[in-house]
Amino acid sequence: MDYNNSVVAVFADHNAAEAAVKKLTDSGFEMKHLSVVGKGYHTDEKVVGFYNTGDRMKFWGTRGAFWGGFWGLFFGGLFMTIPLVGHVVVLGYLATVAISAIENAVLVGGLSALGAAIYSIGVPKDSVLQYETALKADNFLVMAHGSSEEADRAKAILGTANASRVDVYAGTKVPELEDHAAHVGG
Repeated sequence: MDYNNSVVAVFADHNAAEAAVKKLTDSGFEMKHLSVVGKGYHTDEKVVGFYNTGDRMKFWGTRGAFWGGFWGLFFGGLFMTIPLVGHVVVLGYLATVAISAIENAVLVGGLSALGAAIYSIGVPKDSVLQYETALKADNFLVMAHGSSEEADRAKAILGTANASRVDVYAGTKVPELEDHAAHVGG
């Protein structure tokens, strides 16, 4: 299957992002074709953390229940610190792309590891910078990846989910989902 299309939606809070993921999965999207990106904590919080308990990741802090609940549902996950943005959690397909970029030191001039991962799935650099700015402002990204028909369907669904912005990126070849799963051990 051709996974060369990505839909990126920006949400103001984690409740809206969670509702959007639910709408997508209720409409038949598989979790392995979705990604969620957002800050791991609220800036007024003093402590944020996570730990592994078997096959589950536990988070604590204001958004601990949100991230902890999602971690087990998604295909893969990553917690990292990005200069000027802060601590970010990346779940799903994009996490596997970011891990691959980090392991292979594949970075794009001026972009963070997360930015390089978003860029590598066909998002133009100026849009990548806008998404990183949205993350810095405590917004969340919900992404769907798939064929052009799936991208159109995801855009329609995300357009009804109170996103502040929904963009479709088509025509760029991205690595196959299964290749990343094997690479990361997922």
